[in-house]
Parts: sequence; structure tokens; C-alpha cells
Amino acid sequence: MILEALRLAKQAIMRNALRAFLTVLGIVIGVGAVIAMVTIGNGATAKVKADLERLGSNLLFISPGQFGPGRASSEAKPFNIRDVEALRSQLTGVRAVAPIAQKQTTIIAGSENRSTLVRGVDNEYFTAQSWELESGRLFTEPELRSGRALCIVGATVRKQLFGGADPVGHGMRVNKIACDVIGQLVARGQSGFGSDQDDVVIVPLRMLQRRIAGNSDIPSIYVAATPDADTAAIQRDIEYLLRERRTGVGGKQDDFTVRDMKQIAETQTATTTVLTGLLAAVAGVSLLVGGIGIMNIMLVSVTERTREIGIRLAIGALANQVMAQFLVEAVTLSLFGGILGTAIGLGLAWVTTGALGVPFDIDLGIIAIAFLFSGMVGVIFGFFPAQRAARLDPIEALRRE
Repeated sequence: MILEALRLAKQAIMRNALRAFLTVLGIVIGVGAVIAMVTIGNGATAKVKADLERLGSNLLFISPGQFGPGRASSEAKPFNIRDVEALRSQLTGVRAVAPIAQKQTTIIAGSENRSTLVRGVDNEYFTAQSWELESGRLFTEPELRSGRALCIVGATVRKQLFGGADPVGHGMRVNKIACDVIGQLVARGQSGFGSDQDDVVIVPLRMLQRRIAGNSDIPSIYVAATPDADTAAIQRDIEYLLRERRTGVGGKQDDFTVRDMKQIAETQTATTTVLTGLLAAVAGVSLLVGGIGIMNIMLVSVTERTREIGIRLAIGALANQVMAQFLVEAVTLSLFGGILGTAIGLGLAWVTTGALGVPFDIDLGIIAIAFLFSGMVGVIFGFFPAQRAARLDPIEALRRE
């Protein structure tokens, strides 16, 4: 009976091929939109995770001030080198404590110049960030202590100022200061926050403080935990230590913030997941619209083929056979729309992820769900027209023109 119903459904669909295609267009758009949105969202989530991991594993950020509604950070005093030394000497389970100061300034090499971020650090910064050199070397301890004018450049700076050539051994000017290039960083690309991580010049911390910033402030500190350490426990230790140094135990509100990279990563992932689900839900509404379209056309089809149904019933066809014919026809339309929508959705996601530079992350589960949902739409919205056809009175049906 099913094979016969399939054969009749095929004949009915092919008789009105254009109408059938327009009928399933809502299903095609719905399935395609859901799959495209979820695939693009998964790719964006994967990219955010990868970008955050490149910032360094088990990493904590310490900055002056409190952030949030009603919390002012402008009056919070910056850290100093004694705070850094205290963290290094008193924290356990830590592999690097990296003080950081930075300033946007102009750099010049030959006839080329650009405004870029100049970051003052010591060698523990490279450990905390898990950032290696492509060529050259790091700073020596005497160079760091003296604040010698040396720099390590990012891939973007190398490309823009040195035309892609190895910059090691060449000179450049940083804020009118002659600086020798001793190293080049491995390229990292865009961060999860949209900034170019390679558009940076790294200099000794004391050089930036004395010759560019004109002060000894340390606006932020990175703390990298060992792989087996509990970052939550380290965060509590940091907060207690800085609270004691800056406000005193039981003093006023903390004037610093400690953020765990794991928490930031979880927040970013949760945000992209929620947005992906929201977009997929909005796109899924078109599946319901497509289902209503199928029910509408099937009702029209029942009306147009009333005499045909009456003849079938008159010569011995059972009501459940007539019902199966129209139900199979509705499900066939829905499944065809599901297949076409899946292909279009994956194609659209492939093009979009390539343009955005995010991974093409296929979710087989959502494809299966979207496809099965399209079949369910056919069953649900095709049931009423099929039932109506099966309940026709053969005598009344034969009287129709």
C-alpha cells in the first residue's frame, strides 16, 4: 500500500511541479536557515575558544579598579613593581607573573610609519602568553634592568614596515627613540575581541616607563598558573594579597579586579551559544509557515481531486488507502524540502564561514533534527487534508464536476 501511495504521490506532484516547488519553499528556507545559522554559530564559537586559548592557558588578568554599574575605576591607583614582586614571591602554583604597560604611539622604519601599540613587558610575559619567537631572541636581564632601547615586533608590524623581510638586526624609531629589533613574534591573527594581536611592538618594561610613558605605573598584570593548579584558589590568594597591600584587611572596597580566563571563555561561549540558538529559533518559524503552506495546498488538492477520490472509493479503495495517499504526498513534499534546504543551508554556511574566517563546523545532530522536523511538519499539516479526503462520501464526490 505504501509503494502504491508513493507512486500516486509522485504522479500528483509531477502534474503540478511548479506549485509543489513553491509549496515547499517555506520548508527549504526554514531548514536552510536553521542549518546555516547553527553551523556559522558553531564556527564562531570554535574561533572564540581558539582565540582565547591563544591568549594563554590558566591565565588570570589583574587590573586596577572595579568594573560595572556604579563602580568607578578612574580613581584606582595603578600597580607598581613591588606589587609584582610580592605576587611572585608569595603565590604558589604559578609559572609566570607578567607586569604590562602599554601606549599607542608612532613607529617608523625607513620611509614607512604607522601608529601601533607599544607594550612594555619582561620575559615572563612570553611565558604567560605562550607566545614564541619566529626569529631572534628575547631580552636579557641586564637589558631589562637598564631599560635598553630594544624591541620585538609582531607579524603585522613586520609586514607593514619591513615588507615581509626578517626585521631582526634592523633599526626603527619608537616615539622618536632609536630602537634595535632583536626578535619577531609568531603570528597569531585576530583575537576573539576583534583586535589584531600581531599589530604590536614589545619593548622592555623600564624602557616604556622611563622614555615613553614617563612614569613607573603598571596598569595590568598577567598571572599564569601551572597546568595542574586551581585557578580559583590562585584568584582568591591574589585578591587577599592585593587587598592587604592596597586597602588593608577589612578596609574599603577592593580597588582592583582579578578575572580568570576560564570565566571569560565560558562567558563568551555561553553568549555565542545563546545567540546561535536564538537565531535558529527565529529561522525555525519559517518551518511552521512552510507547514501551513503545505496544508493549504493539500486542501486545495483535495478539492480539485474530489471526483478522482470518489471514483477510487466507488471501485473499492479503502478510506485508509485514500488517507495514506494524501499523507504520503504531504510528507514527500516536506522531505524534499528538507533535503533541498539542508544542501542550501550547508552551502550558505560554507560560503559565510569562509568569508568570516571562522571554522566550518558541521553539527550532524542539528541537520538530523531539522530534517526530521521537516518530515514531522508534513505528517502534522498533511493529516487534516488526508483525513478530509478519506471521509468524502463517494456518491457526493462523484457528483462534483
